[in-house]
Amino acid sequence: MNLLPVVLSGGAIGAGAALLIRELLKAQPALGPALARTAPAAWALPAPQLDREEVWGRWLLARLGHLPGVRVPAVDLALLGQGSGQFMLKKTALAALGLLCPVIATIPWIIAGVGLPFYVPAGAGLLVAGLLFVTPDLAIRDQARRAREEFAHALSAYLDLVALKRAADAGPAEALEKAAQVGEGWPFLYLQGALRRARLEKIPPYQALTDLAHAYELPVLTDVADIMRGSATDGAAVYQALRARTAALNTELLAAQAAEANTASEKMTAPGALLAVLVMLLMAFPAVIRMLTV
Repeated sequence: MNLLPVVLSGGAIGAGAALLIRELLKAQPALGPALARTAPAAWALPAPQLDREEVWGRWLLARLGHLPGVRVPAVDLALLGQGSGQFMLKKTALAALGLLCPVIATIPWIIAGVGLPFYVPAGAGLLVAGLLFVTPDLAIRDQARRAREEFAHALSAYLDLVALKRAADAGPAEALEKAAQVGEGWPFLYLQGALRRARLEKIPPYQALTDLAHAYELPVLTDVADIMRGSATDGAAVYQALRARTAALNTELLAAQAAEANTASEKMTAPGALLAVLVMLLMAFPAVIRMLTV
């Protein structure tokens, strides 16, 4: 018996599973593209050369982007530092793999002499291709949500630092910039780039923070910008507003973490109940068989 079709089908299914697992893994935002986006043109870092995957993906996006159901989450991709071309290439590759896997899986059946109608692998291929085509969208949405949560945690610490700087009689722009320079994570790099842009373009720092919040859909940063708008009049009031916003933000983050933990616990209830039912069936199976055979 020729084992080549079996090996090919197993390899195709394994490659699809590996791609699916890779898409679902959490990815850290790329810092280079993030700094390049938040920097003004006068001092921006040189744009990196497009790799082959990005070029092919943009070629596909130019030809498939107008089709219904094809949507590129530009804001989420920008927040994560990923290119739209690579995103489109992953979607297309997964869809093509979904079309091929059912067809390849039917080869051993054909070799064994079991005939299948053509519409069975074709329908299964379309279904699997559709599911795999939307998988990158779900993965990017989850990664962007986690990135915004991480930014909110970093912003909580940033608000405390700004409040301390304002309590030490630092100016609004000075307090924002010095507090941003303390951190080293990617949220602080985003803040540093926005504030540096504000200083070079001679615009208010709270305006740069507002632009950053709108560009990456960070509503929690908009609150900080609104608070700092009134910092030129009363530093003590701004200090109290910053501390109050920090306390409220910490409460929101703790509530979100508790809700996520409850959701995870509820998801484990069904598998545990199913396992208990299976154990009970296994324990009762010999007695039932004995009763039926008597």
